[in-house]
Amino acid sequence: MTSPVLARSSDELIRAEEPVLAHNYHPLPVVVARAEGTWVEDVEGRRYLDMLAGYSALNFGHRNPVLIEAAHRQLDRLTLTSRAFHNDRLARFAESLAALTGLDMVLPMNTGAEAVESAVKVARKWAYEVKGVPADRATIVVADGNFHGRTTTIVSFSTDETARSGFGPFTPGFRVVPYNDLAALEAAVDETTAAVLIEPIQGEAGVVIPDEGYLGGVRDLTRRAGCLFIADEIQSGLGRTGRTLAVEHEEVVPDVLLLGKALGGGIVPVSAVVARREVLGVLRPGEHGSTFGGNPLAAAVGSAVVELLETGEFQRRAAELGVVLREGLTALLGRGVVGFRSRGLWAGVDVDPEIGTGREISERLMREGVLVKDTHGSTIRLAPPLTITEEELRSALGALEKTLTA
Repeated sequence: MTSPVLARSSDELIRAEEPVLAHNYHPLPVVVARAEGTWVEDVEGRRYLDMLAGYSALNFGHRNPVLIEAAHRQLDRLTLTSRAFHNDRLARFAESLAALTGLDMVLPMNTGAEAVESAVKVARKWAYEVKGVPADRATIVVADGNFHGRTTTIVSFSTDETARSGFGPFTPGFRVVPYNDLAALEAAVDETTAAVLIEPIQGEAGVVIPDEGYLGGVRDLTRRAGCLFIADEIQSGLGRTGRTLAVEHEEVVPDVLLLGKALGGGIVPVSAVVARREVLGVLRPGEHGSTFGGNPLAAAVGSAVVELLETGEFQRRAAELGVVLREGLTALLGRGVVGFRSRGLWAGVDVDPEIGTGREISERLMREGVLVKDTHGSTIRLAPPLTITEEELRSALGALEKTLTA
């Protein structure tokens, strides 16, 4: 038990952060102290239904018992060796993840941004060594509205001025085209193109889902052009959309797959570049690395995550409950909701701006005991843990209806 003398209220803890934490976030005014499953509890004991799930990092719920057990077992044995040595958990992790995705090799990293940065490096090296692009001339085509991370290279090809402004000079070598526009993509690809890097569903942009056939078109185009198709599934992957991967909705297999967030089970940061052997095979010792990438604790948790997905249970839950989510949002069209996009247990909801901004709606829902997060303008996103029950999901939809129609 925390000593009553040391205990601080939510308001006190929020005020205490102000002078000592960089102001790079604007969190909702809730201070979470405990969590289990789909529920979190603040320091005063108030409970909230988590409809964000750590931007999909908590696909399997808070403190999933299978994943917690795997972490505990590994904590008692070995946590870190660095990649200077082998460890007894890494082979199993890489084998199972490659098998789950249908690809050949795994490059383990920690954060999503590291996975994207690693893929950029690998794509360029592949372009020089395999495709024959002249040195330092490789280009990568990306889509506007993208969100791939926050590093200086990644924000160099962002179209979000909040992410870019003040952080130049920017890294060259990227071409930005409209999302969901195959003609524009084809016009941007040439003999210098190493890869096309896209999100199968754009999460931060508001859960933007491309037209049917777009992903297949990207696959065909990149194959014809002799460049790589890199699918960033850091948010969309690992069960969120009702399939293991969002690209599976069009039966597409990319050359390179980027995973993160849910891969660490909400316990440790784990990411990975998973690719064909020909692609990841361009890396040689000393050319790329990470002290914590592939550490035994991460590998143990990541392996347990893959085992959960191998059952198909979470993909089925996302697909089935996704129908409930879509029906509930459809019923709110014209009643505060002006539009929405959803796939599986993931939705971007456009609220009538006259009712409030996305931030204001999020704050009102918080007072109703439901936690969501805004994206841009009057859009909020819904991405609950895949462990949510139908009753809990309907309760959250009811709170949204009350918030919008009160």
